[in-house]
Amino acid sequence: MAEGVRARVKVPGNATAGESVVIKTLISHPMESGQRKDSDGNIIPRSIIHRFVCDFNGQNVIDVKMEPAISTNPYFEFEATIPESGDMHFTWYDDDGSVYEKTETVTVG
Repeated sequence: MAEGVRARVKVPGNATAGESVVIKTLISHPMESGQRKDSDGNIIPRSIIHRFVCDFNGQNVIDVKMEPAISTNPYFEFEATIPESGDMHFTWYDDDGSVYEKTETVTVG
């Protein structure tokens, strides 16, 4: 597991049924491409967040595959239509097998 990984999301707490809302996510992660060498000439192992998924009430909203060229602390901003009250579940997958998750509730009123 990478050190100091922290996932943050910004989701509106309330929405109108059928409204399109802006979702913002950021995960603090050092992201190492696996192509650099340390001071002794050894290759630093690849360590990236290689996949990001967002589901709303179990239905997929976005599924992104990332490659080694992705920047440190990947940020995503996207829109989602909110049909009903429910949970937005965010999942980030790390090369080392770690999975980082966060859930936020959106209420339709």
